Amino acid sequence: MQSGFGFSGHDDILRWQRMLAPMRTVAVPLPRRSPIGALVKSMISGRTRDPVSLAAYDRLVAAFGTPGRVLMAGREEVLRCIGGVTHAEDKAGYVVGALGRIAAERKGFDLSFLATPPIVEALGWLERLPGVGRKVAAATLNASTLDRPVLIVDSHVLRVLQRLGFVDRHAEARTASEAVTAAMPEWDGGDFLDFHIAIKKLGQRFCRFEAPDCARCPLRIDCRSRC
Repeated sequence: MQSGFGFSGHDDILRWQRMLAPMRTVAVPLPRRSPIGALVKSMISGRTRDPVSLAAYDRLVAAFGTPGRVLMAGREEVLRCIGGVTHAEDKAGYVVGALGRIAAERKGFDLSFLATPPIVEALGWLERLPGVGRKVAAATLNASTLDRPVLIVDSHVLRVLQRLGFVDRHAEARTASEAVTAAMPEWDGGDFLDFHIAIKKLGQRFCRFEAPDCARCPLRIDCRSRC
């Protein structure tokens, strides 16, 4: 794949993966949740610090235990558990709405069927659900036990890829995810998850939204936006 900004795609991503190896070694491994667990966790995590969203998810699990009980509890009870996350009222409604639609269509909450269709079809099925965009859909497929090969692009990953010049500065998460995923056809799910973790850590520690620390960034040589 050829990006529009001088990068060859595949070779540059491999190089960045190698250059960021030290950051992956210090990252706490992500648990492989069930697909429905990964879906709910990702739905409540947007624009929220990881410890806050994880605590909210843990409260939800502790309070209700199963997706069916979350659905039966309803929006207000879900909101009570996840109240610390950003846009909690909207997210509570989306969680209940998504679980309700899954239950109606699948007669349960088993999403293991998403392991077999092409990635584009699996992403499309998830993106029909209330509150589910590309980041949540990709996280459900990649960060769960499904372990499917697609890149999760959150705000940190998108910012880094934009500043590197791999995608346009106005590109959306969907575009960035598709560009990296297409560039790495030989990667498995674990490779994409490792890359997501490494780029996200880079965005949190060095390539911050405000006051980026370009001097210490491991990818500063390649960066089109370095200070």
